[in-house]
Amino acid sequence: MNILLKSAKIVCPENKELHLKTRDILIKKGIIEKIGAKIESPANTKLLDLENLHVSLGWFDSGVSFGEPGFEERETIANGLYVAGKSGFTDIVLNPNTQPVPDTSSNVVFLKERGLGKPTNIHPLGTLTKNAEGVDLAELFDMKNAGAVAYYDFKRQISNANLLKIALLYAQNFGGLVYSFPQDGSIKGHGVAHEGEVSTILGLKGIPALAEELQIARDLFILEYTGGKLHIPTISTAGSVKLIANAKKKGLDVSCSVAIHNLFFTDETLKGFDTHFKVSPPLRTKSDTKALIKGLKDGSIDFVTTDHIPMDVEHKRVEFDNAKNGSLGLESAFGSLNTLFELDETISFLTQGRARFGVACPKLEEGAEANLTLFNPEGTYTFEDKDILSTSKNSMYLGAELKGKVYGIINNDQIVL
Repeated sequence: MNILLKSAKIVCPENKELHLKTRDILIKKGIIEKIGAKIESPANTKLLDLENLHVSLGWFDSGVSFGEPGFEERETIANGLYVAGKSGFTDIVLNPNTQPVPDTSSNVVFLKERGLGKPTNIHPLGTLTKNAEGVDLAELFDMKNAGAVAYYDFKRQISNANLLKIALLYAQNFGGLVYSFPQDGSIKGHGVAHEGEVSTILGLKGIPALAEELQIARDLFILEYTGGKLHIPTISTAGSVKLIANAKKKGLDVSCSVAIHNLFFTDETLKGFDTHFKVSPPLRTKSDTKALIKGLKDGSIDFVTTDHIPMDVEHKRVEFDNAKNGSLGLESAFGSLNTLFELDETISFLTQGRARFGVACPKLEEGAEANLTLFNPEGTYTFEDKDILSTSKNSMYLGAELKGKVYGIINNDQIVL
């Protein structure tokens, strides 16, 4: 496929010569052939002349859930990857939030094969333990050879400290990245919302910041003892930011992410008992949100994630205590980040993270494979049902004012618009 992007403003801080320059970009058979001030459209070329067109390197998300296999009614891999592409993402790390969970190489191969030939690349996570039960390590080395980029018992704490120690020691033999979800279940108990003024007023059982910070402190002590590579997904408290920043100053190989909704919303939104806002970790306070934003800007937090979790209506249209955790996040990711940050920052946050997972980093230059996201950063709109492309409709962003729209992606010699 041949494509000519007309008058595209390039947002690529890594390329000083092209950053914020308006250029035509000619793509032939998936390769960027020419970048110039004015390029005439060759024959048999698809011309894209979109309003206020901006282009960046393709976006990356380190934490997306679909449903297949086991929960196809929530989302299939095929439609999920289409949603990711329409939302601007050319690469996604797939959470092991399925049934059965991917705890063997054959499970990982199945997921990789389901993503073949799609515009958005899929990078599966395997579980850390068999059946994600936290008892015995899964086939970590075999899964790495099959294409798993890291190991995660999705949203489940590693309660056995010795198991995490052994996992970190063993995974060093092949450079494996080990996840540890930041939540101590014994302190969380039956909590469903951040422990604070709002949960007290609403009569909801609270999850204290201590539940997250105690788990992180333990994990960092273990990492200091063992060495290895540790990733802590979706931190949510100011104390967590400090703990990880201090660990990095010590030279520990630790990374972390923050869910975009924990930057955009606080626990104040729970006052309507809307189960779309029930997530794990929970929405926290304004002071936590400020600390997370600061940590993202200064590098204490390594990257953002949509923490996209489709959930069928039967598990959301119930009492708050009984509802399952999770919200959609792909469709609203750019609009929410672009509301909170300057455009340069937003694009940097959306493009970083690949190296941590051993995923090849694209380049925006002549001769490189076209791995691009197309968008218009201007204009505000109210996020509505029509903006949801996922099979499930459980988005906490419904009614939110967002800024900017995504046109789509160009990747793998394919285009999604």
